[in-house]
Amino acid sequence: MPRHSRAYRTNQKHWVEKFPHLLFVHDIFLNVRISKRANNWYISFKYDNEPTHTAKKRDVIGVDVGINTLATCSDGTPFANPKAYQQAKKRLTRYQRRVNKKKFGSKNRAKAVKRLAILHKKVAEIRADKLHQLTTWLAKNHSTIVIEDLNVSGMLKKRCDPATTSVAPGSAPRHHKLASAIADCGFYEFKRQLTYKCEWYGSELVIADRFYPSSQICSHCGHQQKMPLSVRTYECSACGFTADRDFNAAVNLENYVSQ
Repeated sequence: MPRHSRAYRTNQKHWVEKFPHLLFVHDIFLNVRISKRANNWYISFKYDNEPTHTAKKRDVIGVDVGINTLATCSDGTPFANPKAYQQAKKRLTRYQRRVNKKKFGSKNRAKAVKRLAILHKKVAEIRADKLHQLTTWLAKNHSTIVIEDLNVSGMLKKRCDPATTSVAPGSAPRHHKLASAIADCGFYEFKRQLTYKCEWYGSELVIADRFYPSSQICSHCGHQQKMPLSVRTYECSACGFTADRDFNAAVNLENYVSQ
């Protein structure tokens, strides 16, 4: 500890420095938590605070989440998916192999484990940062936000049937790759962040019914037709309307509240 620094003493084992240049709005905290992730220590404070309602730029917006594009909004705004895990997958695999080759309990293994943990932390931070940007923008600028009720746990558990699905030797099953891509998007974290931020900024979060066919309905005339996942452009067989699949779904989610 620096000689002239001030600190919060949480117990006999932990001293956490309070840097003079940091401004603490509240002096009374309900809870203080200390945690360690990879090679960094973190301290978090819990306190009561009144919601801050912000001026809204738009009444209703629909948000369609996906894998290729993290979120497509009904006003045409897209949010790219950083695909943090996919970008770091080769390095993660390489670091994991190095850990497996080290002798258990050795200093070299501890160093390898630390390096792997740092990379996992970096991946999580990239994903969380993108989600925070998206959810903050939505909650601050829109009165009502409509999203799908995605069965994330069901999608993650989904696997292909070996009896009915052909898989090339040495390759991962198609649905296994899909589950990995879904986990990399952080759909559950997106919903969690959006829920509490809507309370913070005075917005309403509407979750459409899980079986609402937002991708199958024409946002122009209301006609419903089948839409395989491989088809990325919606072409209405009734009125001829054409639009990006995700944008069409986002507009349908916006219209969901007026039904």
